[in-house]
Amino acid sequence: MIVSRPRRSVLFMPASNERALEKAKTLPCDTIVFDLEDATAPDKKDLGRALAVAAVKAGGYGKRELVIRINGLDTDWWQEDIAAVAECGAAAIIVPKVEGALAVQQVEAALVKAGDTETVIWAMLETAKAILKAEDVATASPRLECLLVGTNDLTKDIRAERVPGRAPVLVALATAVLAARAYGHTVLDGVYNNFRDAEGLQAECDQGRAMGFDGKSLIHPLQIDIANEAFGPSASSCAEARALISAFEEAAAAGKGVAVFGGKMIEELHVLEAKRLLAVAAAIEGNA
Repeated sequence: MIVSRPRRSVLFMPASNERALEKAKTLPCDTIVFDLEDATAPDKKDLGRALAVAAVKAGGYGKRELVIRINGLDTDWWQEDIAAVAECGAAAIIVPKVEGALAVQQVEAALVKAGDTETVIWAMLETAKAILKAEDVATASPRLECLLVGTNDLTKDIRAERVPGRAPVLVALATAVLAARAYGHTVLDGVYNNFRDAEGLQAECDQGRAMGFDGKSLIHPLQIDIANEAFGPSASSCAEARALISAFEEAAAAGKGVAVFGGKMIEELHVLEAKRLLAVAAAIEGNA
């Protein structure tokens, strides 16, 4: 079973902070996002773009996935951002404030015009309109690979309160997961703002994993270990998966129509889930 590369921990870093970009080479996150949008001040956009391009070209980040978030398509910076991404070899480009298929297609066209036919596109869903158009976004381009929920902007846009458990945005989160799963994309949960609140982050990661998210967007290195553990299979869960597969195969070899594992009836769907968990573990091991 083929599983896309692990994206348990996706750390956003200000592209204009050269010291932070250097530190990222030592961090155990799966993905590093050089952020040209929210984390880079207007008077630092050119600097941030230059540093992000230089960092990607220079490498030194091991197997970490390197991604660039460009500025929104309603700004004066996005076209220069596209040109920079097209020539530096980043793994993916994140498009913020996507509210439909057109934004993804505009970015794809701009990449092609710049001679880039390989960089994949990630789309951020950050508004009520974006959530309602999630399926359109998910099917906008064959180069689209990932959906990210921007929970801060989404909460603001729908005038909801930021409360533990995230009840006001659960429908939106679930909608994003459904759109991603329906079309074979990765889907990432939004950030947790209080980076010193390990307990709160743990609860939100556990919730996101239970909902079906592949990983968590992060804003601080302190959050990496919690996200990695929450969205990665544990040694005990891998052992249980192997035992379940073995029990099912033994029952099938004996000509039994059903199999029992741990006192519960199991069937093919449980085996597929177990095999996927082991594939995820193997992908993480291979990316270490």
